Parts: sequence; C-alpha cells; structure tokens
Amino acid sequence: MTVSDQLKADKRSRIVEAAARVFASKGYAGAVVADIAIQAEIGKGTIYEYFDSKEDLFFAVFEWYLHRTGSAAMVSIGALGGSAAERLQALSASLMNLWDEIRDVFALVMEFWAASSSSQMRQRFKDAFRQGYDQYRALVASLIRDGMQRGEFRPDVDIESVAAALVGTWDALLLQAWFDSRFDPIAAANGFIDVVIQGMASTRQT
Repeated sequence: MTVSDQLKADKRSRIVEAAARVFASKGYAGAVVADIAIQAEIGKGTIYEYFDSKEDLFFAVFEWYLHRTGSAAMVSIGALGGSAAERLQALSASLMNLWDEIRDVFALVMEFWAASSSSQMRQRFKDAFRQGYDQYRALVASLIRDGMQRGEFRPDVDIESVAAALVGTWDALLLQAWFDSRFDPIAAANGFIDVVIQGMASTRQT
C-alpha cells in the first residue's frame, strides 16, 4: 500500500468512526452528514468523496461495528488449546468482555435492527445480519462438534440448536445490559455457559 493509499484509508476510517458516534447519539434519521463532517474534522464534501450517500456511510458503520465486535470472537479458538468446553467458555468471555468497549455505541445495534426492517435498506442489512449469525453459529457448532469427537460431550447433542441458542443468548444479554445498567452480562454469561456445558457433558467426563 502506497503512502497515498494509506492516507485515504486512514481518512475513511476516521469518517466511519465519527459517523458511528453521531449515529449512536442521534440515530440514523436524526443524523446529518454535516454533523459527521464536524465530528471527523473534515469538510462535508470530503465525505462524498468516500461514500455515495448517507445510507452507504451507515452501512460502512455497520461493517465497522461487526468487525470490531467479531474480531475478538474470531480469534483462532484452536490456538487457545485446552478442552472444547474451555474454548467455549473463552469464546463466551471474549464476547461479553467487549461490553465495556462497545456500550457507548451499543445504541447502533437498535439502529441496525431498525434498518433491517426499513423499506429502503432492508435487504442489504438482512443479508449482512444473516451472514454474521451464520458465522457465529458455525463457530460454536465447530467447538461442540470437536467436544463430541473428543468424548467430552454427549453424542446425542443437537449441535445446531445449542449453537443457535448460545448465539441468541449472547445477543440478548448485551441487550439487557443496555437497557439496565445494573445488569451484569459477563456474570450471566458465565453462569449460563457453565450450565450448557454441564448439560452436554458426556457421562465419561463426570
């Protein structure tokens, strides 16, 4: 990458992160491009050199958010070593420990969900959400499958159902924490993943 390309990439990142803050505080409908330009400390016209529309910029924020939250989860779980149960616990912890980093912009999630039901952006966001959930479920399923192959987990575990339930639970715990500052998603997730692992455990492991 040339110096010029790097500078462009850095400016684009600055615009996206500024937009994330504005969309989180004002919502998609309430945010205007001029506010984002001020936040990014650039001219309004510069934004349109990188994004064709406010909608395109909002989708770029969505991709930024997915990358930010997903990078921790998509760490090579296999590199952690240990049992499948320990890696499931590590995955759960990596997701929940993001809460302190993302709570200030978690309002974006509401905006993303709203966009997935809007007539203008529905399909674009639905496709991206579907792909993201597919990846998380596949990751969890691979860990459960590995545990079954190792004899840690029962051979009759419904892999896809457990994977879907875990991904849904992590989503719901963060949502509860956003609505209630007293709620501790990390403690709840730790307790829940322990129960799930105990339920899957092979009798040979008890």
